[in-house]
Amino acid sequence: MTPTAPKNHNDPAVTAVSDVPANGILPSQELETLARASSEIRASSPILADQIQPASLDLRLGPVAYRVRASFLPGKNATVRERLADLTMHEMDISRGAVLERGCVYIVPLLESLALGPRTSAMGNPKSSIGRLDVFTRLITDHGTEFDRVREEYEGPLYAEVSPRTFSVLVREGSRLSQLRIRRGDPSSTDEKHRELQKEHDLVGSISLEDIRDGVPVSVDVSGEASGGVIGYRAKSHSGLIDIDRIRHYEVEDFWEPVRAPRRGGLVLDPADFYILASRETVRVPPHYAAEMIAYDTLVGEFRVHYAGFFDPGFGDPEAGGEGSRAVLEVRSFEVPFIIEHGQIVGRLVYERLTAKPHVLYGRGLKSNYQQQGIALSKHFKTA
Repeated sequence: MTPTAPKNHNDPAVTAVSDVPANGILPSQELETLARASSEIRASSPILADQIQPASLDLRLGPVAYRVRASFLPGKNATVRERLADLTMHEMDISRGAVLERGCVYIVPLLESLALGPRTSAMGNPKSSIGRLDVFTRLITDHGTEFDRVREEYEGPLYAEVSPRTFSVLVREGSRLSQLRIRRGDPSSTDEKHRELQKEHDLVGSISLEDIRDGVPVSVDVSGEASGGVIGYRAKSHSGLIDIDRIRHYEVEDFWEPVRAPRRGGLVLDPADFYILASRETVRVPPHYAAEMIAYDTLVGEFRVHYAGFFDPGFGDPEAGGEGSRAVLEVRSFEVPFIIEHGQIVGRLVYERLTAKPHVLYGRGLKSNYQQQGIALSKHFKTA
């Protein structure tokens, strides 16, 4: 392991941000400060204004992708580059566009890197539109022992592991598949705090406070009462190629078939299929908070729900014009068919306070794609 030079914490530009005493997720204005005025967020190409979201930063693919034999974590004694030397099958130039094939695993160095200050960590997640395409995307760091988690004071490059599951996708340098949240200290909420927030803000519909345990529960809608009987979509196998950067371009029927509410009982999830469903309840994220959906809980069934788990400040909130927004659920069963019932708890939202209210909320002024959403496919598909 090559030692890195220590960060200069006496630099006023760094100290002004790093020594903020408050615990919390950093909002847009603080992310912009890290990107423009300090060295904590770095990039080989200038960071663009529209990369900065209310509580996250969009990450961009670099010009090269490596097809690898299998998914991996480097472990505490290795860098990603060192592992790539053993696992790479093929190196691809994606600067002008290249296809990532379904069923394959790729590692892509990102244009952004980090040099985090004291008490500062980060976490990654796929962007909502990427999760809704069933493109499994995770963040990796040098000497990392967990996906999507960036340890405190990490200094080094960032990599995306990308594995399309249903559709092959066309990507290029600058394409945005994942996003990063930066956390100062430990802003985690307790169940007691979640209950207080639920009583004050109606975070998730009208759930029982007794059901709040390790987060606020979210259940699934398979009745179709609010949508004319359509409860979601099932991806068609062997569909065409999707260009990640084309918006409202593709016909829905070429890639998806509607799923109607079962006449009786629950919906049978086929392990070979990928589904887009929606929560039964409306979801709200108050302006001073950010939320994350816990991706998988073995206590609620043998399936995975919600590949893209970040909910921004203002999602579903009246201040940002989001009344009536529901959580879209990206669902895949594991190994065996599984029956999912109407109102069954399928995930839990964990809310964390921000260090300050973002200057721009989700939906307001951002032309956000999924505010007031019902059952919404990704932004790549045409709407009626």
